[in-house]
Order: sequence, then structure tokens, then C-alpha cells
Amino acid sequence: MNHRTTVLRAVAASTLAVVVAAVPSTATAGGGKGGGKKGSYEGSAGGSSKDGVIRAETKVTVTTDGGSRASTGTLTPSNSNWTPPACWYEPSFSPKEIETAVNTWRSIDGFVLRGVGAMVGDMLDHRYKNGHPYKDYNLDKQGEGMFWAAVKNPKRKDDPEANACDKQPFWVDEGEPPKEPLAVSPKVLAEYAYDELPVPDTEIEMAPTDRSTVNLPTWIWLDKAKFKKRSVTASLPGTGLSATTTAEPVSLHIDPGTADAQTYPASGECAINADGSIGEPYAKGKADQTPPCGVSYLRATGDDGPFPLRATVTWKISWTSTNGQGGDLPDGTFGTTQDVTVREIQSVNR
Repeated sequence: MNHRTTVLRAVAASTLAVVVAAVPSTATAGGGKGGGKKGSYEGSAGGSSKDGVIRAETKVTVTTDGGSRASTGTLTPSNSNWTPPACWYEPSFSPKEIETAVNTWRSIDGFVLRGVGAMVGDMLDHRYKNGHPYKDYNLDKQGEGMFWAAVKNPKRKDDPEANACDKQPFWVDEGEPPKEPLAVSPKVLAEYAYDELPVPDTEIEMAPTDRSTVNLPTWIWLDKAKFKKRSVTASLPGTGLSATTTAEPVSLHIDPGTADAQTYPASGECAINADGSIGEPYAKGKADQTPPCGVSYLRATGDDGPFPLRATVTWKISWTSTNGQGGDLPDGTFGTTQDVTVREIQSVNR
């Protein structure tokens, strides 16, 4: 192999998916359940400029129930070894779309580097036309299945794991399950929805509100209207695949920001009340009582500034799907930090 051929192959591999991204989606793709039939969605090519794998943009859609997605945080899984999937495979291209991609490669010959388009076209033809393993782009199976392609989770596309889906598009007959462990499934959709849960900011109510006093309890609570179940449904149009992931608040953890403090309860874990609230609002006359959720600081703040009190809500995560599958996912946490100034008790001499 001469130097020119080696260079052309390297250029072809690095630009394959980028150029395919410009291919128009002219044929409808039915997501493996009747590709090319009326009512199905359009395939779209995309991909990586590093490994030459033809990828697609995911078609997964999400809907929320239980709150707006504005001004919300992202859950941190309690299991540090678990994250939502960074990539998977889903039905993306019909036979006509694969053929269009190859023809488009040949049409660009001379616009980038002469010979590149023809060479990449030959490489794609070897796989999709000449029987290695597909013959004539599977055009005789138009509407009977789809080419499944790798997609990256839009929120995790920069994760190294996003490149784990590195197979070129492969064929799956309509109604047949793909023989691929990373193929999209109800559980994959449920895990994808995990990242989309509309978790509210954990801004606690406190009394006293301006500053706390040494050895006197500070009451802490959260509004029941704000902390309620939140659900997200992730669906893949044209496939019948759908999963709903639900987050339910179960406790609030109080970290006073200093070891010189006492939390109520002693564990710092404030349970959710029956009505969905956390703790109890302070009322006049309760200054000397022990709050169900709160903290007492044992020393005043000094020159080093206020104490960073952190309030973290733990959410229990579960999922269900249209095919009856379901289960639990790792609990998620989300918290915020508030500065607390503590003063000494002022005595009055008469």
C-alpha cells in the first residue's frame, strides 16, 4: 500500500461520519416496526469525526409530569459506580437511506480530496452492497426492518463511555429483537429519563431567618407543595418503547457546616412527613422547644465567615414501562448550601 492510499484511508476514516451528516433523509424510517411506512419518523445521520463510525442523533423524546424543568438541578446517583447510559443503538436508517449515504459520498469526490469519495464509497459498498455482510443495501427489505445505529446520550456525549458504541449500522428485521447488549430497551429509556428528572432546588426554610444564636435551636422545614413526586417519560417514536421514571423525596439530610453543632434528629436525617412536607414550620412560643428538623450551633461564627449549612434531599427512583418491565434505580441526591451566621447570646444588665 503506497503512502497516498494510506493517507486517503486515514482521511476517509476521520471524515466519514461528518460528511454522512450532510446526507438528506429522504426515506421514512419506522424504528424497526415497519420502516418506510406511513406515520413513521425520519432517519438522520450524524457521527464521530474520530473513529469513522456512522452514528445517528437519538430520536428519544421526553415528557415531564410533576413540575417544570426550569431552574432545576441534576440528581447525583447514590451509587457512585452507576451513571445513566452514555450511548446505545437504536433503529435509524432504512435501506434507501444507506444507499443515499453511499451515493452522496461518491458525489463529493473532487470537492475535498480527489479519490476520497470514491474510496469511501467502495468501503461502504463492500459492507452494504457487495454482501459483506449486506447485499444491495437490503433494498429488497425496504419496510421490513431497519439499520440500527449508535447514538450518544446528548448529556454525556463527551464521556469516554460514549464511544463504547462503535459498531457501524447493522440490520434488524422488523419484530426481531436486536442481538446487541447495548440496544435501546425500556430500561435504557428509564435510565436516560433519570438525567431528565425535574428536581427542584433544595432551598430550605429556616427560623430564625436572619441569624442563629448559640445553643438555641434553628428550625428547618420544606414546603410539601414543592417536594412531591416527579416523573419523566422517555419514548422512542415508531417502536412502541416507552418508560416512565419517577423520583419520590424520602428524606432531608442536614450538614451544619461545622462539627460544633447538634442536629435534630441526631443523625441529621429529617424524614418526609405523611403530607409530603419535611420538618415543621416555626411558630411563636416554640423558641425553647426541640424542632423535629433543625440544628443548634455551639459556637458563634467568627472572622472565618458564616457556616456553610448544606441541605440535601434524597430521592427514591423507580421505573415502569409499556411492556410491564420495571424496578428501582439508584437513589439520587440533590442539595444546596446556605450561609448561616451565628451570634452569641446577648445578656442585659439591669
